[in-house]
Amino acid sequence: MAPPVFRLVDHRRQVLLMAAGVVGVTTGLAVTAFDVVTARLALGHLLRAPLWLQTILPAVGLVVAFLCLRFLAHGADATTSDAYITSFHDNRRPLDQRPVIGRILASIATLGSGGAMGFEGPAIYIGAAIGSFAQTRVGRHIRAEDAKALLVAGAAGGLAAIFKAPATGVLYALEVPYSDDIARHGIVASLVAAAASYLTFVLFMGTRPIIHLTTAGTSFAGIDLVGAVVVGVSAGIGARLFVRSLNWAKRMSHMLSPAARIAVFGAGSAALVITSEHLFGTSLSLGPGYQVFQWIVDPRRALWLIAVLLVVRLAAFTFTVAGGGAGGKFIPLVVEGAILGRLIGGMMIASGLHSSSEPATTMSLFTVLGVAAFLGAGYRTPLAGVMFVAESTGRAVFVVPGLVAAAISQLFVADRSVSPVQLSRRGGYLESRFELPVSSALMTDVLTVPSDATVAEFIAHHVVQNRQRAATVLGTDGTYLGLCILRDAVAVPRDAWNDRLVAEVMRIDLPTARFDWTLRDALAALDGLEADRLALLDDHDVFIGEIRREEIIKLGELLDDTGS
Repeated sequence: MAPPVFRLVDHRRQVLLMAAGVVGVTTGLAVTAFDVVTARLALGHLLRAPLWLQTILPAVGLVVAFLCLRFLAHGADATTSDAYITSFHDNRRPLDQRPVIGRILASIATLGSGGAMGFEGPAIYIGAAIGSFAQTRVGRHIRAEDAKALLVAGAAGGLAAIFKAPATGVLYALEVPYSDDIARHGIVASLVAAAASYLTFVLFMGTRPIIHLTTAGTSFAGIDLVGAVVVGVSAGIGARLFVRSLNWAKRMSHMLSPAARIAVFGAGSAALVITSEHLFGTSLSLGPGYQVFQWIVDPRRALWLIAVLLVVRLAAFTFTVAGGGAGGKFIPLVVEGAILGRLIGGMMIASGLHSSSEPATTMSLFTVLGVAAFLGAGYRTPLAGVMFVAESTGRAVFVVPGLVAAAISQLFVADRSVSPVQLSRRGGYLESRFELPVSSALMTDVLTVPSDATVAEFIAHHVVQNRQRAATVLGTDGTYLGLCILRDAVAVPRDAWNDRLVAEVMRIDLPTARFDWTLRDALAALDGLEADRLALLDDHDVFIGEIRREEIIKLGELLDDTGS
């Protein structure tokens, strides 16, 4: 018999929490292995390598990443953290496990060779894949509303481990699916998984914060809050430019052939390495950019050099994405925010607006203010941004000005986000119906018209007798050819109705539906169409049935009546 304390807990909740613990430990081990191979072995050796090797390896990494995605990931794209968000919003299937190995190896190749992206993207993806796999094994033993809880828990565990920041992992996993909302389910499972994953990771890697600032501050002044407002405004605008740069890079990666994009943007990365070595004395354009923090907090750095570094890091990230690299966008946002905050802090001291007796402490403060604001604006996750600052630096004093900077940045980033798959907010009851499969409104017993029928036959049989304003046109073998609409038919002169065939007036440019569509997809396709129906086809373009706007409305009424 179970102990009394366990009998008080719902059995399904027990299963969920135990599974979350397993997911957390497994994710922690997997992320530890990823970090050792990528950061400690590959990237660690690269940063100590001769300059000539540093200039060519980013392009080599892009080549290896392309091969991994093409052959091991079954042609999947380089998405990592966005794959988690996409799977979170897809209620019909778990996260696809087939491209996982290929994407992770592509990430190791990109990041280990100096690609300017973040380790957190693959870490989140690893955790989400583990969580989704666990969900398929224990799904029948947990509550329906917890259908995505282990997916969220795995993502939280991945971020908690790689950043040694368990609370940030939880907040990020709950905030990032929506730009203006937060995910309700999975909070408890995420807490368990994040804690377990963090403890597993630090057991091997230690607890030292990933952002190590040598100066300490115990308080902040009123002028620091004014500076936080300036940082927030600048970060909001800067995040919008970051998103535009990211979107341009993605367009380039699709427009150019693999050989062309690797050659062009690999050469661009090489040029940045040489430029960085010449200007900064070290290769600050390589890797996720952790080394940037120690460089910028030195109060002796010239402000123009810091401004140049802001552009160099953005260019390095853009070239890596455009070249087809795989990695995260979280740390690139963090690094850009840190540089921007340091630049604003230096400008305030130089102009006399901030009369700091300890410039190094002030630089540290403004550096982390930039992190909170830029990260919160770029991913639309202000809480995770502030929590990341507190956990990654170990400085709770930064929280209040960080909250001010993050809140202000949200006002100036508008509706921009580095993740195109975020939704604005959770849907309600009606919204959830839109996620039903399109087959729930499918009509198979419908009246169609052969392509060799005349316009007169279409009008007499379909319009007059059956009161239809449109009909699907089929070939003799049952394949879909188009849609005949009343307006197009009556445009034919009346004396030619017996001579003109339906095939001559049918529309072939209208959208058709597929079995993997939802009702939302069907309604979007029907919006603005003159016709009130879509033909549903199989993979061989054979006609299956029709999706009509009126049937979707009737389905809603039926669900209301039955309480489904």
